[in-house]
Formats: sequence, C-alpha cells, structure tokens
Amino acid sequence: MAILSAYVEDEDNKQSSTSSALSFHAVLDPSNPLGFLKSAFNFVSENSDMFNTDSVEKKISSLVKNIKERTMKEEAAKKEHETKEKEEIKEKPKLKLNPNKDNGLDMENHSWGQNLQEVTVTVPVPLGTKSRDVICDVKKDYLKVGLKGQTPIVDGQLFETVKPNDSYWSLEDQKVISLLMTKCDKTSWWKSLLKGGPEIDTQKAEPEKSKLSDLDMETRSTVEKMMFDQRQKQLGLPTSQETENQNMLKEFMAQNPNFDITNAKMF
Repeated sequence: MAILSAYVEDEDNKQSSTSSALSFHAVLDPSNPLGFLKSAFNFVSENSDMFNTDSVEKKISSLVKNIKERTMKEEAAKKEHETKEKEEIKEKPKLKLNPNKDNGLDMENHSWGQNLQEVTVTVPVPLGTKSRDVICDVKKDYLKVGLKGQTPIVDGQLFETVKPNDSYWSLEDQKVISLLMTKCDKTSWWKSLLKGGPEIDTQKAEPEKSKLSDLDMETRSTVEKMMFDQRQKQLGLPTSQETENQNMLKEFMAQNPNFDITNAKMF
C-alpha cells in the first residue's frame, strides 16, 4: 500500500489571486484501485463544480484513454528492450577455454577429462573420508557427486549421455573421489561436463596417440577423419566432406561437359 497526496485547484479560479489549493490525502490499495479513484472523485465533487458540467464524462474518458495509451506504449517499449537484451545474450559467442592436459577443465572444486570413449571426474574431499560418506549418483544424462549431509560438489545434467552400468567410482587414499563414465557416443568430444557449464575449445582436444592403434577399425577411421578435418579447418582448407563434394562435381562435369551449372540450384 502507498500513501499518495495530490492538490486540486479550481480551474475557473486558477488565475485568481484569491484561489486556494486544497490538500487531498488517501491510501492506495493496489488490490482495489477503484476505491482510491472513488475517494478522489468524491473529494473533487465536494470541493468543486467539476461534476456539474456536461463535459465531465468526456474529459474523464479522454484522460483514461491517454493514460491507457501511455501505459501500453511503456509496456511495449519494455518488452522490446527485454527481447533485444535476450537476443544480444543469445548472439554473444560463449567464451571457449583451452582444455587441460586431459581434454577437460580444472574447476574450483573438481576437474574432469575425457577421451573419445570415456569421461573422468576427480573430486578432492577432506582427508579421512570413508566410502560410506560418498554420494555418487550416475544416470544416463545426470550426475551428482558429493558427501552425505552436504551440498553436492557436482550436480547437474551431463553434456551428453553415458552408460551408467559401465561407469565406476572409487575413493583414492581417502581424499579423492575418482569417477569413470563410458560415453554413449564415442565419436565426439564433450564441450563441457555439465550442460550450461564453461566450455572448452574442442578443436584443441588431442586424442591419446599411443592408444589410437588400440581402437576398433570403425572408431579409428572416425577419429582419423576428425583429426584430418580439424587440421584442414585450422589451415583454411576444405574438409574431407567438402573435398568429396568437389570431386563428385568434377566427375559429373567430366561426364556432362555441355551441362550449364550457372543457374543450377544447389541443395
């Protein structure tokens, strides 16, 4: 509730030196604004002849219309401003960080790393922590790690999905929780451990060269293709797919030398 005050002048006597201003005090209840207006109108009616004129309804209607139009314009401008701010935030590129030596990030209270098959999470805990004190909940797209009775250290939706039955944790030297999760998609790098978290520049992620030969043929082929495309992008050269498309076009033109592709639509 807000206490408002206003002054009412007799417009007919406004220019007169003998005119006097009357003080009006009332309490505005936001849930009942009409009650406030009724009090104001009663005050004006008792202290002026405004409501004795034929044009009073027209004047009040015009006043309400002007206030309504102003309010609508202000609301529209506010929504436009909010929409513009959201678009600017959406368009603003998210800062990508350099990955740590394990192709992940070192956070304030934990660190994570990855290769194309697995994601590892390391969480320091107070020395002397027992396994029974640890909470490690791994679901397909969710992770929570911490200690019983305390705020979780890691808690949120995973950046990509994992296989819970192929994920394991251990307590090392009673001071570090180590977690290994198996990725569902073993052909791509995670930008972040959790959705909405700080992201790494995946173009700077490096597969373990010593283990590349241990991969199955399909995964190895995918990794080598990714590494080739990554190098090509860094050099500003066409990727394997772009090269394949160019070769297909050359082959087509060789078979159809009279075909005019000037106005051809590319899909």
